[in-house]
Amino acid sequence: MNTEPQRSQRTEEELTSAIIAAAIEVHRTLGPGLLEKVYERAFCHELKLRGIRFESQCPVPVLYKGVSLGDDLRLDIVVDGRVIVDLKAKRDLHECDKPQLLSYLRLANLHLGLIINFHAPTLAKGVHRVINGFDTPTK
Repeated sequence: MNTEPQRSQRTEEELTSAIIAAAIEVHRTLGPGLLEKVYERAFCHELKLRGIRFESQCPVPVLYKGVSLGDDLRLDIVVDGRVIVDLKAKRDLHECDKPQLLSYLRLANLHLGLIINFHAPTLAKGVHRVINGFDTPTK
């Protein structure tokens, strides 16, 4: 018997909008300048309040040429088993942040990821969508 909760029936677009709305609420309430861990806890609480299924600090096994390198890699948040949310709380994104999320997507065999930087003065400037190797700014 499968005890895993069913994925929601939301489209990727609807799910992404719900994730961003939750992040905006956290940013509106707490503002920029706090530690990433604080935002992660608040964001998880906001997702829970909204009834959005997620897992935090998800271990991802890394395989290299048939050998397990362990599951030391932890994804910040995986929403609905479909979207990796990589949380940041820093002045600027580093040039390695987007390629890093792409690697996470490949290792987890997922299609869609969001980088959310809570340090941005307005969250709209701190959200980046990463899909199949292409980065597109969100609206």
